Amino acid sequence: MRGPASPAWTGRARDRYICPVDPGELLDLLKRRTGFTEAHAALLRELGEVMVPIAHEVALAFYDYLGRDPELGAILHAEPGRVERLYRTFARWYGELFSGVYDRAYAERRRRIGLVHARLGIGPRAMIPAMGIVQELSLEHMRMALRGHEVYSAVEAFEKLVAMEVALIEESYLEALSLGLSLGHRDLTQALKEGASALLSRA
Repeated sequence: MRGPASPAWTGRARDRYICPVDPGELLDLLKRRTGFTEAHAALLRELGEVMVPIAHEVALAFYDYLGRDPELGAILHAEPGRVERLYRTFARWYGELFSGVYDRAYAERRRRIGLVHARLGIGPRAMIPAMGIVQELSLEHMRMALRGHEVYSAVEAFEKLVAMEVALIEESYLEALSLGLSLGHRDLTQALKEGASALLSRA
């Protein structure tokens, strides 16, 4: 008999908790709720020329923020090379914010990002405040790089996208936690990690 720490799938839990919310459908819902349009997407694509070059700077600030917390710092440095891999992943993620393409594949990549962080034990209590660092640095750069009349529309488009990003990633945490609890874990952190690990292995 398998203990509660096993990531194995069992009967109805498997059927019920595999991606209960379709990422593409969720993204469409978020676009409607935030008022995100093709005009916003086009504007973000244009902003890429100004914003993508600061991806590594923002990554450094993001993981520096997480690393200053003793618990999170221990997770980030638990194995050699982890932080460096996360930096590269973050830079790709940040660049995609200004791709201008926000479709099902985009949403599925966001789901995976949330699951990867959840598997490491970096939950929403860490990720959501850290996203505030991303938003702060990005908006500051926009204000410096753009002309006065351009800033307002750029900020509007970016803030709508960040709201969708947070919702997509948060949904992946809920998915992982639900599965972890269904597998018998009662500690919430462990349930989050094991649920995310099971979902990633399934993918």
